[in-house]
Amino acid sequence: MMSSCPVDHSLDDVKQKLEDQKDVMPAPLYHDTARFFHDGQPQSILNEGFHLLKKYDLAGEAEKEKRNAALQQLVQRGE
Repeated sequence: MMSSCPVDHSLDDVKQKLEDQKDVMPAPLYHDTARFFHDGQPQSILNEGFHLLKKYDLAGEAEKEKRNAALQQLVQRGE
């Protein structure tokens, strides 16, 4: 998991962060992630998702690959 953060992020925060990163994410991953967060998730999942999306656009390719895999795992865990 990413470094812990004392801030709880709202569903709206996560959705906004996802929208911010839409153009730099693989389209299937964006759609899966958007669907996953559509109806909300437990706070721990919201926080994890937010931190995976935070500064995603600034990450190098290797870091993006790691984040993509982590987001995919997050989505699959919640299904």
